[in-house]
Amino acid sequence: MAHFSIGDKVRLRKTHPCGSTDWEITRTGMDFRIRCLGCDHQVLIPRVKFEKAVKTVIARVGEPEPPKK
Repeated sequence: MAHFSIGDKVRLRKTHPCGSTDWEITRTGMDFRIRCLGCDHQVLIPRVKFEKAVKTVIARVGEPEPPKK
């Protein structure tokens, strides 16, 4: 089980209808609230479903973001 914090940016396996796969975590607990970085749509999903959907962590809070290519 990975540790997630509010403000972390993650990439999910499925694409959102807007075309983005990148999300920001805005709430943690039994349920996670995530905000799409493409269209600002927010979704509340159970922790188990969220952890299975995460492909990679793009950026963690407090760590510098990697340079864009």
